[in-house]
Amino acid sequence: MSDPLAQARPEARPAGGVPRRLAAPLGALAAVAAAFAVVGAVDPNEPGHYPVCPLLHLTGVYCPACGGLRSAHALAHGDLTAALGANALAVAGFAACAVFWAVWFGRAARGRRTPGPRPRAVHRWALGGLLLAFTVVRNLPFGSGLAP
Repeated sequence: MSDPLAQARPEARPAGGVPRRLAAPLGALAAVAAAFAVVGAVDPNEPGHYPVCPLLHLTGVYCPACGGLRSAHALAHGDLTAALGANALAVAGFAACAVFWAVWFGRAARGRRTPGPRPRAVHRWALGGLLLAFTVVRNLPFGSGLAP
């Protein structure tokens, strides 16, 4: 007789060997590495390579993502100071993604299932509030240090 709880446990090992379990995390890493390689090779500081931010172009207001490509370009070249100067929030986002990827990879290597993130409403509101506060502060005179 099979144990019905064993089938419902989230720690049950997924089917397939180590290469199959690591395919998704390694594929995601390859995609991110390719994106950073492109941004590292094609300088966003030179006009004409990437589209202009529509919000900045139409209103002169920096959105939360303004400077994100310049930040990624600086990180691709190992310049953390320039990356933080271009968009500190993007650098924090890149770091958070790296931590989430490392957890995903580690769990996949050990054969454990990794459920996707399940943010609660409070987490979504907090993230929205952070993005709004970052946007407002970087567009005010005293927050000019956060502007790209």
